[in-house]
Amino acid sequence: MHASAQTNPHFFTGNYAPLTEERDLAQLPVEGTLPDTLSGSLYRVGPNPQFAARDNNYHWFSGDGMVHAFHISNGKVSYRNRWARTPKWQLEHAAGHALFGTFGNPATSDPLALGKNGGTANTSMLWHGERLFALEESHQPFEIDARTLDSKGHQSFGDRLAARCTAHPKADPDSGELHFFAYSCDRPCSPSMLYGVIDRNCEVTQLQSFTAPYAGMVHDFMLTRTHVLFPVTPLTFSMERAMRGKPMLAWDAGLRTHVGVLRQGAAAHTMRWFDTDPCHVFHVMNAWDDGDTIVAYVMQSNTAPGLPDAQGRPGAPEAMAARLCRWTFDLACADTGFEREYLDELVAEFPRIDERYTGRRNRYGFYTCHATSRARDNSESVLYDSLARFDFDTGERHLYTLPPGDVVSEPVFVPRAADAPEADGWLLSVAWRAQEQRSDLLVFDAQVLAAGPIAVAHLPHRVPFGFHGGWRNDT
Repeated sequence: MHASAQTNPHFFTGNYAPLTEERDLAQLPVEGTLPDTLSGSLYRVGPNPQFAARDNNYHWFSGDGMVHAFHISNGKVSYRNRWARTPKWQLEHAAGHALFGTFGNPATSDPLALGKNGGTANTSMLWHGERLFALEESHQPFEIDARTLDSKGHQSFGDRLAARCTAHPKADPDSGELHFFAYSCDRPCSPSMLYGVIDRNCEVTQLQSFTAPYAGMVHDFMLTRTHVLFPVTPLTFSMERAMRGKPMLAWDAGLRTHVGVLRQGAAAHTMRWFDTDPCHVFHVMNAWDDGDTIVAYVMQSNTAPGLPDAQGRPGAPEAMAARLCRWTFDLACADTGFEREYLDELVAEFPRIDERYTGRRNRYGFYTCHATSRARDNSESVLYDSLARFDFDTGERHLYTLPPGDVVSEPVFVPRAADAPEADGWLLSVAWRAQEQRSDLLVFDAQVLAAGPIAVAHLPHRVPFGFHGGWRNDT
């Protein structure tokens, strides 16, 4: 792997750099005390490319997925990491070099790769129907063994899910149904979208298609008790643009942001589209119904972080910085606009909640953020130095900030018990220790985040910067 030849060499340096080894550690040293009742597994996934991209334009989003598992039981922690051995990984592993262009760009892919599955399984983890999946929105869910992390392959769920699936499906806490969507589902770079539902047993029970206002990267969506909402922002795909040597995925500031609102159980053609000035959302915290309105908490920026415009020019750093924002949709009003209001001035991302409140009004939310001047000076960076706990009733925010140079991952909440009050439990996150060039697993009491971790499990090596994680309770 030769980082010097890359357009984006920083993705091969520091803690962006991929690991070259798969490891098994039977017991990590723990500082502090892990709760006896915290029993299960934290899974994290992120890009870990086998080889530098053949088009010398590697982007962090496009690397091969590597899963990291922390198994916690009886106050002890074990660790294991494995590449997701996707068809792409296997094909390139056999060849000994990269075959796919960045994001599967056919203009820069080897002829051996054309028409082949280029899935990376690198974005998020899902535990559903007693099965574990690594997700990436351009391909089907990729199944992984929950204990060994052995790869089981892409899953079609009885041939019902033929192509793509979002990396951010959402489970209804009452029914156990999993709601999902996909974009560009009939062909690459098309405005076609899918919406579907998978039951507790991983059977697809609903599936219907619709057309978005334009072909965009729709990374996340909203679920309430009665509605689903699909934000389509000007982060656009264009095959024609790619064939001219311009970015396949780019920000088009001439387009408006649209949000499709569909009542659950209704036909897709009844979807109502709202719109606003161009803005971007990668991640949604939560949404719920409030009479004739729908309220959503999202991480909003003015342009898409880390991605160029249609001419390949980088965006302005301050415009790419996301912040916690409330969106309000009035279903009783004929107007197509909706209200947007920032709730926190800190640059932030990777929002999570107590998922027992998915689609219900939540009082508390958690996220990573830039809370110090050293971090705010690099506002568009996704390398966050702090964790936040936000109280939407009072507007209070509590912070835990890492030592200088350290970086914290997306937090994952685990309830103390099935019937515990909202946000009563533990918050788990992985920290990069810059001075020591390695990582730690941090465990917090979520109610007193600012007090710092109650336990820290030390790794002897790095967990490279990644995206999302998930929790599986021991049964």
